[in-house]
Amino acid sequence: MAGGLAALSGGKAGSIQDQLGRQIQDLGMTFRMAKDEEERAWPLSPLPLIIGAEEWAGIERGLIQRAELLEHVAADIYGAQTLISGGHLPAAVVAGSRYFARKMVGVPPREDHYIHVYAVDLARGPRGQWRVLADRLRLATGIGHALENRLALSRATGSLLSDINVRRLAEFFAQMRAGIARDCLRDTPRIALLTAGHYNQSYPEQAHLARYLGFPLVEGRDLTVSDGRLYVRTIAGPKRIDALWRWIATDALDPLNFDSRSAIGVPDVFDAFAGGALEVANWPGVEVLESTAFAAFMPRLCRVALGQEPLLPNIATWWCGQRGEAEEVRRRFDELVITPAHGAPVEGIDGTNPMTAGVVGSELSGEARERLLEAMARRPMDYCGQEIVHLSTTPAMIGSQNTENSIVPRPFTLRAFVARGADGRWQVMPGGFGRLSSTGELRTSLMGEGDLSADVCVVDDRELPHHRTTTLGDSPPIRRGGGILSSQAADNLYWFGRYNERAEVTVRVLRALLGQSLDVDNGSGNDPAVKKRLVQLLVTWGAISARTARAKVPEICASAMADLKLPGGVAALVRNSQRVGLSLRDRFARDFWRIVSRPMADTRPEDARATLKLAKDLLEHFNALAGLVSENMVRSPAWCFLDTGRRIERALSICRIARALLTASAGPDA
Repeated sequence: MAGGLAALSGGKAGSIQDQLGRQIQDLGMTFRMAKDEEERAWPLSPLPLIIGAEEWAGIERGLIQRAELLEHVAADIYGAQTLISGGHLPAAVVAGSRYFARKMVGVPPREDHYIHVYAVDLARGPRGQWRVLADRLRLATGIGHALENRLALSRATGSLLSDINVRRLAEFFAQMRAGIARDCLRDTPRIALLTAGHYNQSYPEQAHLARYLGFPLVEGRDLTVSDGRLYVRTIAGPKRIDALWRWIATDALDPLNFDSRSAIGVPDVFDAFAGGALEVANWPGVEVLESTAFAAFMPRLCRVALGQEPLLPNIATWWCGQRGEAEEVRRRFDELVITPAHGAPVEGIDGTNPMTAGVVGSELSGEARERLLEAMARRPMDYCGQEIVHLSTTPAMIGSQNTENSIVPRPFTLRAFVARGADGRWQVMPGGFGRLSSTGELRTSLMGEGDLSADVCVVDDRELPHHRTTTLGDSPPIRRGGGILSSQAADNLYWFGRYNERAEVTVRVLRALLGQSLDVDNGSGNDPAVKKRLVQLLVTWGAISARTARAKVPEICASAMADLKLPGGVAALVRNSQRVGLSLRDRFARDFWRIVSRPMADTRPEDARATLKLAKDLLEHFNALAGLVSENMVRSPAWCFLDTGRRIERALSICRIARALLTASAGPDA
């Protein structure tokens, strides 16, 4: 292990970081922060977070115990509610949470498994004690990034990870998939991943997971409920869905039974899972346990429900809904972080994510301090106080364009993942998702500006067997159905083909206007009549405005290339192609997506040379896409719709160009 780390942090550090950057680009690893319109490259540290097998064994036992505890508490909250009636859990902690789903009381899952996939944020203190920062039951965000981090790092470092016996992740994902399938009614279930759409912050992660696990990636508009069963609309008719791995909140799941404002859910899906015909991971409503107020009662609940002391204790938390605890928080106000108790915005605390937002009492101004204390006095049950966590550090490679890379200690948190396996027992991912601060501070569980991620490697003392794939059991029977292609995906594939073909034809017309090549006029490339007809053609299909058509040819071409306001401009067409392509990300190979997502270079409107250079680059881009579609894409229904869009648009474009040039092409040589 020491030799491997030396190879990473020694003379090869710069080259390994460059290789890692290329792997991140090749894998299409991106993410969005709040308010981001464009995706960012994923920030991954070349140095992994190393944890020994003995230390990990203790973490693993604590994670399994906590998952079992959360399962027990969730079943009690939506079932007998003996923890509330017995005085072990205040009713206000449950009913006050924004994530408590009253509709789910008395609606248990068919196999009594409320939790299938569970994420937890852990922190290691300076003395080596691991503690729980937060539970993540609504979305297991980061589980796909953990997989991507491992893929990128293993490719960039060659055999390093296998040389130091790093435990592999493939078996965990195989067990997770089998665990969801185990609870379905049918022996060969169809499992889908339900996403909020491609504008969601974690959509790239969801697309990668769906592709890796073989789950159809679906949105609410792709699904319908009939006779108490869930179906996905496909080009071959409705296909039954047996299980949903949901990546949307409970209140958005069904607009008829939960939040009527939801535009991303499935009407009446409640009837499907309440009737036992649909398995949902995780069961709707379990995210109630994410509320900070629950952390104040977890030690007691562990002793009552399991008869054990917590192996992974919480950070110290006080819920202000109890008089003694409220007084303690006010007394130690400057030593604590004040957070919302129930995951909802509260007076006196600003934050875009109320589940993780908090303020440090000692950092508030006098006015803000008094305002928060007054709000806490009016509604104490809405607030919690938590101790300030001092994190241990791990080596990180920090640098910029103007400075050399250096190995420095940085505080970190670890997001670990637990899932039910093929036998129904808990399986812990041997690793996880590490988040490192590039500034020396790390207070929230969100990926902040300048933070880095790190692959978490559990190192074993013995050589490990190789797990080849995520497929369990015998080989599946051969099917020639082409998989599931939803109607919405088919429509998007069709328009993806049309947008790309229209953009390519437009670029060729612009190149012809700039005097490069056009043979349809039989050699009279400089004929003013031909240029006039081509300019008018650009106006007709919305590439330029009528006003721009009166400008000089270089200005016309530059405007048609770079203007985003008109729907027929090259930049607008490429943007629409990428927008549609985002919703198809799970269907594209990585090489294909890397070309699709490549940003279009800018050009100066007055520079004809730059416009020609851009036209040349774009034509190479479109030719690369066409080559991949032709040679590398399986002749499935997805290919048929994409190719149909391309061919229809090409035929229409040829007809439009021929009609525009028919009169101009007739001359003495005709």
